[in-house]
Amino acid sequence: MPNEGALSHIRVLDLSRVLAGPWASQMLGDLGAEVIKIEQPGKGDDTRAWGPPFVTDAAGQPVESAYFLCANRNKKSVVLDMATADGQARLLELVASCDVLIENFKVGGLKKYGLDYESLSRIHPRLVYCSITGFGQTGPYAPRPGYDFMVQGLGGLMSLTGFPEGSEGAGPVKVGVALTDVLTGLHAVSGILAALAWRERSGEGQHIDLALLDVQVSCLANQALNYLVTGTPPRRLGNSHPSIVPYEAFPTADGDMILAVGNDSQFASFCGASGQPQWSTDPRFATNAARVEHRLLLVPLLRQLTVQRTTAEWIALLERANVPCGPINDLEQVFADAQVRARGLHVDIPHAAAGTVPTVASPLRLSKTPVQYRRGPPVLGADTSEVLAGLARGAL
Repeated sequence: MPNEGALSHIRVLDLSRVLAGPWASQMLGDLGAEVIKIEQPGKGDDTRAWGPPFVTDAAGQPVESAYFLCANRNKKSVVLDMATADGQARLLELVASCDVLIENFKVGGLKKYGLDYESLSRIHPRLVYCSITGFGQTGPYAPRPGYDFMVQGLGGLMSLTGFPEGSEGAGPVKVGVALTDVLTGLHAVSGILAALAWRERSGEGQHIDLALLDVQVSCLANQALNYLVTGTPPRRLGNSHPSIVPYEAFPTADGDMILAVGNDSQFASFCGASGQPQWSTDPRFATNAARVEHRLLLVPLLRQLTVQRTTAEWIALLERANVPCGPINDLEQVFADAQVRARGLHVDIPHAAAGTVPTVASPLRLSKTPVQYRRGPPVLGADTSEVLAGLARGAL
């Protein structure tokens, strides 16, 4: 498949592993960049072993973890041991041919190999060098290792996630995916693209210092500002919203649904459609501020109402009234959903050992340079000979 991506002129050296860094390099690969993933001999990225589940070959033998597959398409795998002189020399040759380097070693961990930003920028001043760590390159926590789960707790997200104190199942809960890692990967891509844009004007590369903790705190969004404005830490509200009512999950006759009323007009439409028009003119409920103030009165009334119809009946009724609502799907239902299918979010791509493997499509829809799935996630070391031979020929 010819590479016509927006970043087809960019080469990325990916020294990262697990999720945040690989998520960023996969996105760059989706956009057309050539991504060379450096892996440890005999082991590779830690996530290759993070299973089950694993995909299997024709004989039913496990060949790759689902976790690894989620973040490593559109890459080449090169096995090098950076602890050896030969490995370091090859890496320095690769760096010279690359535009971007992504790494997630501990602070200072690459200096002993001569692969830190200060060393590399002297020989390749155009290099965009992205370091991803738990806590950044500065500050008292800089030397510490950092993992998504830890940072969800330390960075305040788990103080907001879970059911309120005193209710059944109360207590802190992490998000069901490694969201801090994913958000850090997204921020890495933004920073790298900004640095490449600056390089076009200045001719200079730069160092991007990206920390999971910084990303987590910055993404607390309205909840962070709620605290900074009031001085009062927000507390866990379960599925409720601190500033909008009704905006939460409600029980139905056969399950649950989401009701996401964002303004007073939508609330009036809900009241009319559900047979309770008097609520929209009740001074306790007529405005969002009033509904937030009288949350403990309104929400029980709504729960008594919503259990009278099935989820499908409510959704059909409320969609006709232009009231935002929806089901709470498991992943089987997600990938069977008509809209998800229409948008092509499940894609099968070739894999050297398994034949084909599933992937979740990129959400980016570019009209001139669409995302291409040029390569499935690579088998460990699959591209070592090709890439090193290219170095020898001066073709990289």
